[in-house]
Amino acid sequence: MKILVDTPIWSLAFRRKKESRDDRVSVFLSEITELIREGRAAIVGPIRQEVLSGISEDAQFEKLKDKLRAFEDLRITVDDYELAAKFYNQCRRNGIQGSQIDFLICAVANRNDIPIFTMDNDFNFYSKHINISLHSPRISIN
Repeated sequence: MKILVDTPIWSLAFRRKKESRDDRVSVFLSEITELIREGRAAIVGPIRQEVLSGISEDAQFEKLKDKLRAFEDLRITVDDYELAAKFYNQCRRNGIQGSQIDFLICAVANRNDIPIFTMDNDFNFYSKHINISLHSPRISIN
C-alpha cells in the first residue's frame, strides 16, 4: 500500500542537516527510508512544491528536484478540490483551522484510500473530524 508522505517528512529525508537529529527525528527518518526502499512513498504536486520552495542555491534546488523526480505524483482531480473544501468546512465548524494544502492532501489520501505520513500534529486534529488515516512509524519513539 502506498503512503502519502507530507512535506516535513520529505524535508527530513532530503534537506535537514545530518547532525541535528534527535530520537524522534531518527525514527521518522528511518521510516521514510524504509518506505522509499519498499516503493511505497507517494507524493502530490503541492507537497513537491513545498519541499522545493525556499532553496536559495540553484545547484541544491536542481539536485533535490532530480531526487524527487523518482516519485510520481498522485493525480489530483476536481473531486479532490471539492472534497478538500468540504473537509475544510467540516473542520472549521468544529473549531479546527488548517491550510488549504493540508486539506487537499487529506482529500487525495481519502480518495486513494491511503494513509498520510506526517510529523505535523494538525493532521491528528483533522482526523477526529474527517475520514483520513495516519501512518505511524513501525518502530516506537522512546
